[in-house]
Amino acid sequence: MSPRTITELVRRDAPLLRDDMALSDAVSALLDSELPALPVVDAGDRLVGLFGEREFMGALFPGYVKELSYAGFVPRSMESVLEKRASCRSEPVGKHMNTEHVDVPPDFADVQLAETFLHHRVLIVPVAEKGRVVGVITRSDFFAALAERFLSSRT
Repeated sequence: MSPRTITELVRRDAPLLRDDMALSDAVSALLDSELPALPVVDAGDRLVGLFGEREFMGALFPGYVKELSYAGFVPRSMESVLEKRASCRSEPVGKHMNTEHVDVPPDFADVQLAETFLHHRVLIVPVAEKGRVVGVITRSDFFAALAERFLSSRT
């Protein structure tokens, strides 16, 4: 039978990023984790944000790009963007993290987690206990567990 709470879906091996970590180190950790985002903690190991694929792209591209509905008229190549923003490699990840994150306690129910993924459109949800991250749940892991439960409940 599938879990009644999210506890069984929590990935406890997800690395944590420090808010003062260099952006280049955070991107390397993100790639190594094979997760779409990672929790960011402060010096006291308290959850302060998330850093992922979207935040990385936001760090590289000028701020106006996310406001555009079409960027076809912007003539710059990827190489010119990378060259122009090379200095961001040493910027702290805290400068680029998403502080509007959603975290849940370990005893959160499946239906509550479904509501979180549906309403907040996040790819990863940190699981925190007293402000400290104990793991993460990805939307893809939740989907797989939900789909398995759905398919096994055929009559």
